[in-house]
Amino acid sequence: MHDEQLAASALGKINRRFIPLLFVCFVAAWLDRVNVGFAALTMNHDVGLSSTAYGIGAGIFFLTYFALELPSNLLLERFGARRWIARIMLTWGILSAAMVLVQGEKSFYLVRCLLGAAEAGFFPGIVYFLSLWVPAASRGRITASFLLAMPVASVIGGPLSGLLMQLDGLGGLHGWQWMFLVEALPSIALAPVVLLVLRDNPAQAEWLTAAERNWLTRTLAEDAVKAPAHHKGALKLLLNPLVVILGVSYFGVVGLNYGMGFFLPSIVKEFGLTLTQTGFVAAIPFAVAAIGMLWWGRRSDRLKERRVHLLLPLALTVIGLVGSTLVHPPALRLVLLCVAAFGIFSALPIFWTLPSSVLPASSVAAGIAIINSLGNLSGFINSYAVGAIKDATGSFAGGMQLIAGFGAVSIVILFLVTRNIAWARGTGATPVVAPDSLSKHA
Repeated sequence: MHDEQLAASALGKINRRFIPLLFVCFVAAWLDRVNVGFAALTMNHDVGLSSTAYGIGAGIFFLTYFALELPSNLLLERFGARRWIARIMLTWGILSAAMVLVQGEKSFYLVRCLLGAAEAGFFPGIVYFLSLWVPAASRGRITASFLLAMPVASVIGGPLSGLLMQLDGLGGLHGWQWMFLVEALPSIALAPVVLLVLRDNPAQAEWLTAAERNWLTRTLAEDAVKAPAHHKGALKLLLNPLVVILGVSYFGVVGLNYGMGFFLPSIVKEFGLTLTQTGFVAAIPFAVAAIGMLWWGRRSDRLKERRVHLLLPLALTVIGLVGSTLVHPPALRLVLLCVAAFGIFSALPIFWTLPSSVLPASSVAAGIAIINSLGNLSGFINSYAVGAIKDATGSFAGGMQLIAGFGAVSIVILFLVTRNIAWARGTGATPVVAPDSLSKHA
């Protein structure tokens, strides 16, 4: 078989075996992470949470997530993705269900902290896992297929959460407690499936032919040769200017995402809708995003271009988010929120093709974890800020504008950092300049 045939055959098998499972796992993970946004519609009143307290609790998840992200990814390398990802899913499912025990601010903060600790390492672990299986030239499409789970989780979770919230009073539980219990079950059930299906590396892929394994091993080795060859330990990576800059830029990128995930239901509820209506309407921007991000990732791979495919949707996100705070008709606000959702979810898979292309192969797992953990601090800072601004002004507008401002800063950083690297042309090859010197452009 020619290399083109081997590539199509091997990647097709990888896609069919791993992506549906990882997709479903990430749907469950994302739903468990952001369903607190729907719970807030009634939970805040039931347990006496102010908007500020809710913002702290929604965001405090990311403090323990940040602290344990790098250790978790290093343990994933040691024990293998199959065992470690299954462990993460089981513990976060149990702790997500434990949200039914929340009775006030302290218990809300405690359970969210524990949930962040349990989930630490899942997303960067999957990104690293895909880098062990998927050649650089195909990662935009494959990563987009996996990350599609985020908007799909919101499309499913919005209506589902709205309906589950209607169970208020059944069995002596509030509707939001039923929501947490039911939506935690898939994470727990999927843990043994992960153990059964995943494999840690291509050498263990008994379902690939010898020719397909040889092609995949050779191609991945060629990608590793093209990446910077020097080794840096995890602690040194914390001081690597490129890793820090990418982490800072991701702060603004992922902040745009969490701003919508945690507060979109409350924004839509202000349109004067019922809980059920809020669930369905809040799903619309994410449905647009789901279609857009898959098309955009494939377009980036087809045109072999990364840079514009990253910067343009980020600019649309900032424009859409700010615009939604400046207009009053609900229909127009919803359209602008759809633009913002399309932008941020289309940009995310393109962003995550960058670290594995510019970091040494031996440092990719740790580098991805550091970038992700630094960026996810925005989940705490932005959530607290939006809640505090809402309490102070009675509106979400100022908070959304702040998040958009951080996003604009990230666009400038990424514009400067990605000017002279081969990644921009979709090749995943060696940077034109050394990684450390990339920081000089920022």
